[in-house]
Amino acid sequence: MELTALQPRVDATSLPLDRLADNRQLSEAQKVAEAGRQFEAILMRQILGEAMKPVFKSEFTGQSAQAGIYQDLVVNQLAENLTRSGGLGLASSLNHELARQLATAPKPSETTAHD
Repeated sequence: MELTALQPRVDATSLPLDRLADNRQLSEAQKVAEAGRQFEAILMRQILGEAMKPVFKSEFTGQSAQAGIYQDLVVNQLAENLTRSGGLGLASSLNHELARQLATAPKPSETTAHD
């Protein structure tokens, strides 16, 4: 009877950006893809945050802390959903370019010091 070791599967989309690079269970391609998606999400938050400001200003939504928190929650969730479903395509373009650069970059073992 052969038993395989149980290792929890790590989903790159569930990791914050600061823990993504150190995770050894993810491939470089997965790390690059998720970093690109998270970068696109940050840009989407900025764009949506500015675009939605006029929408939330009315006599029914005051300038309270609760209204600001609600607006931030809506913007964050919308940005996450947009980028997970393909977004603007910025993440895929960025990932393609980074993958190309990683493929052509010399590996640390290939570089030698010439003094």
